[in-house]
Amino acid sequence: MATTASDTLVIGGGLAGIVTALELLRAGKTVTLIDRDSPERFGGLALWAFGGMALVGTPLQAKMKIADSPERALADWQRFGELAPDDHWPQQWARYYVEQSRPQVYDWLLGEGIKFMPAVNLVERGMNGDGNSVPRYHIVWGTSRFLTLRLIEQMHAAGQGGRLKVLHGHRVTQLDHAGGRIAGAVAVDEATGRERRLSAATVVLAMGGINGSHEEARRNWPAGRPLPKTMLNGAHPFADGRMHHWAADQLGARITHAGEMWNYAAGIPHPFPHFPGHGLSLIPCKSALWLNHRGERMGPEPLVTGFDTHWLCQQVAAQEKPWTWQLLNRRIALKEFAVSGAEHNPRIRDRQFLRFVKETLLGNHRLVDQMAAQSPHFIVADTLAELAAKMNALTASHDIRVEQLQSIVNAWDGLFAPGGQPESDTQVRRILQARQWKPDSLRTCKPAPLQRPGAGPFIAIQTQLITRKSLGGLQTDLHSRVLGADGQPIDGLYCVGEAAGFGGGGAAGKRSLEGTFLPGCILTARAAARHVAAG
Repeated sequence: MATTASDTLVIGGGLAGIVTALELLRAGKTVTLIDRDSPERFGGLALWAFGGMALVGTPLQAKMKIADSPERALADWQRFGELAPDDHWPQQWARYYVEQSRPQVYDWLLGEGIKFMPAVNLVERGMNGDGNSVPRYHIVWGTSRFLTLRLIEQMHAAGQGGRLKVLHGHRVTQLDHAGGRIAGAVAVDEATGRERRLSAATVVLAMGGINGSHEEARRNWPAGRPLPKTMLNGAHPFADGRMHHWAADQLGARITHAGEMWNYAAGIPHPFPHFPGHGLSLIPCKSALWLNHRGERMGPEPLVTGFDTHWLCQQVAAQEKPWTWQLLNRRIALKEFAVSGAEHNPRIRDRQFLRFVKETLLGNHRLVDQMAAQSPHFIVADTLAELAAKMNALTASHDIRVEQLQSIVNAWDGLFAPGGQPESDTQVRRILQARQWKPDSLRTCKPAPLQRPGAGPFIAIQTQLITRKSLGGLQTDLHSRVLGADGQPIDGLYCVGEAAGFGGGGAAGKRSLEGTFLPGCILTARAAARHVAAG
């Protein structure tokens, strides 16, 4: 069996693994990075992600006169995430995040040549104002794809002279340990079947979460929460939790908060899937009516995105059938419809500022027409009768009655008729609340009738719950060292990014303030690299 030796072995080629390798190489260490995927997919989910980051106390916030502070952010984080006061390491990592996201993420990325778009967005406000109390959502100019490719480039530059070995297409089959200390791993080249021993005094686990395996996600699903019969996969299929269990069973590591997940309520099958079950996560239109499988408006509290994703997912998961419908018209779609990720946001991804501004002001005709042409789950019709027929054809059912759709639409439109009281409807109030923040007003329609002349045709989007990120993982201290059952670090073993629940085995608690994942990868990776280099 061939052997590759280095100071540190990094297992996983996502953002957390790349940042760890980059920082270790800059500190003078030799690094072997092993990744199961192909070279063109090197970067993991970060290569395809949108690039939103929750950052605290940045110059961009100050420029927009947003009064933020670590203390305010921590209060929001603890309240919204429902972190238990005695949950020591998640609490420690939450505090570390809000205190360090400015210097360790924002400033560091600027130094790496990565910039942010000139607006900060307000997301995850909470159903009753208990989420983000101020805008914190910064968007990487070029999306996460540009960020990832830039850091990969920097990593290779830092690893010149043979100090970096990257093994693509290799799958770890076991962790090596001797005398209670990690000693490396064994991997197999999936193309040739040849095994290789990877010798290192330090191993950093960066293999992602568990949500790429629906079996593992279902096994850990909290008993008190509804579980849908089917789900789409928005995670990485290689993030299956297997190595979490190896670390626990072989080395005594602790897996905590494995049932906490950050899924999304509105996914559609990818028209050109990268793997079986691959889904796209939509950013649901705030002005769309969210309907159950029978075409009835869901409630009594209407579903509106941007306030509490965790709550939305539970409402969708509790439905009789595992899909719901978004009912809207083209006017709404042009202004509000979006798909998360770099793939469907080319103006931001390719840094085409003027084209981005044009689409924002005049409507995203390109994306709406693309989805109408490519996805059978994006249904367009001139009349509600035609729409109902197409919805039933898609589900091979008679669940949707045109009379039901017409009744729902008439009731909504009646809010805006003479004598109507639009603000008596909670969804209207939430839309108006969102429009108070200028960046949101640019992407959110003023409430209006669905049957408004010239606003058609009608659109119905069939959506279902889509898995995304694990909020739990291997428990780590503030140096990203993996902790054993006795609470002590396991010698030589570190864990970063999603594999560590983005720090401490569950730093976000039950809910994320959204945008905490990419920074969580960077923060945990840089903490690990600093401690390894200092040792």
